[in-house]
Parts: sequence; structure tokens; C-alpha cells
Amino acid sequence: MKTLAEVNSLPPEAFVAAFGDVAEHSPWVAAAAAVSRPFGGRDAMIAAFERTLRAAPPDRQLALIRAHPDLATRARLTDDSNREQQGAGLDTLTAEEFARFTSLNSLYKERFGFPFIFAVKGADKHQILESFEARVHNSREQEFEMALTQVMRIFRFRIEDRVAP
Repeated sequence: MKTLAEVNSLPPEAFVAAFGDVAEHSPWVAAAAAVSRPFGGRDAMIAAFERTLRAAPPDRQLALIRAHPDLATRARLTDDSNREQQGAGLDTLTAEEFARFTSLNSLYKERFGFPFIFAVKGADKHQILESFEARVHNSREQEFEMALTQVMRIFRFRIEDRVAP
């Protein structure tokens, strides 16, 4: 875990190397957030990542959303995604639960054009499935906004795991 002083003193390339994966396969977020340093606190760092995402054009936001893996997938995940999904019990699904997640992932992507995003830290597979089943009926605009909100929760969780308060 890095101190805020260490974070603020990192050269830009080292900052991106340390935090480029906070936004799934989208190091451009860390690169843009880095220019807001020095951060006055961990929350200020999180806010810089959030501002960067909010200021990005919709096509870049969509690309970041699409960079996230399906939940409960058997595909290769980043270390963070793997750890987060394991923590939510998505690696121990029954055959029936796995089939339900697979079906909902397909339905959701077909309907919205991007994967279902849920910041799984602190949630269990039942809560995630309940949210999935409810949100699949939303409008695309609602789900795009919800995906951005969930991505920003992921930013918070990942930065809190890496930077001392």
C-alpha cells in the first residue's frame, strides 16, 4: 500500500504503471487523473479518476465499460477482477447459477451493447443476481449511467486497496 506522499511523488509513467489498471484495461484514466496531483487525500485521488471518466466523450466511456469482463465468466480476468469476483462467490456458482448468469450476460449485452457492470466488492452472488435481474429491464440510458456509477465504485474500491488513508 502506498502513502499519499508516495503517490504524489511518482513520475507520470510510474503513476500510470501503479494505477493504470484501476480502470479496467484503460490506463488513459490514470494518465489524465495524474495531472490533478498533488492530491490532498485519497478521496481527492478517487475524485480525479471520477472527473476524468465523466469528462470523457461517450464513445470513450463506452469503450471503458466494454473493457470490463462478464460477471461469472470462465474467461481470463485481470488480477483485480478475479479477486473481486472470488470475494463475491462468483467462482463457486452451482451449475444452475452459472447458467443463469450466462443467460443474463447474453441478454444484457444484446439489449444494451455492453456488459453488466456491478462493483461486486462487499456483495454476494445472490445480491448481484438480484440486481442483474432487475436492471435488465431498465432503459439503455439508465444502464449506461448505472455502468458509469458502478465503474466509479470500482475505482474507489481499487484505490482504497492501494493507497493508505
